[in-house]
Amino acid sequence: MSQAPAPSKKTPEVESVIVVSYPKIIFLYPTMIMAFVTAVYMTFGHDVLNPANSTSALMNTLFLGIFGINLVVLAFDFPRTTSLTMFFCIAAIVLGLVLLFTLKPELLPAITTFLLKFRPAANATFYWTFLAILGGIFAVSFLTLSFDYWEVRANEILHHHGFLSNLVRRSAPNLRLENEINDLFEYMLLRSGRLILNPSNERPIVLDNVPFIKHKEAQIMKLLGALKVDIREEGEEEA
Repeated sequence: MSQAPAPSKKTPEVESVIVVSYPKIIFLYPTMIMAFVTAVYMTFGHDVLNPANSTSALMNTLFLGIFGINLVVLAFDFPRTTSLTMFFCIAAIVLGLVLLFTLKPELLPAITTFLLKFRPAANATFYWTFLAILGGIFAVSFLTLSFDYWEVRANEILHHHGFLSNLVRRSAPNLRLENEINDLFEYMLLRSGRLILNPSNERPIVLDNVPFIKHKEAQIMKLLGALKVDIREEGEEEA
């Protein structure tokens, strides 16, 4: 009688989870995309530098608008839904007024004249140069991050840092997780937030701008069976 094979040990689906804290410049990716689209249009479009070319003026205006919104995202935090709603209300009012003065020029002639004369212009060289500068900063940022990241394993947390691959080990059992969504715009752009790892008998590890934070948190919890701690939004009153 043949002996039954010994049952194999079941290995976890995920052996480790890599967590990276990104710089805020990653939120400028919409500006980079718009700069690329505008650069292509300015390169292959017809008569793009003609002030009468409405499409060219529209592309330049869209680029400036997206770039301006991106700078607002970097400069301010929108921790609550009310602040985000206020921002969109103000933006809608401004756009509504621009449309109103364009369609009804007799209301305020001075403003209408200014809007009709507002035709920003830039050539393809400007956009390709802007794209090259921003792309270079992105590349350096991502290269730097390859030398500074955290790795969560079943029984330990590893901090890889430095060009010589320095390694710091911390105990992972009884790990508590906290996540904070301090900026709704940043969460909308990359589903990012602040992830806090609380190892037992160790100081907390605070990681800002972690993309897809909910997914990362779920991966770590599945790996460790960690205790999840929900953090109320900043500025929210206790019940």
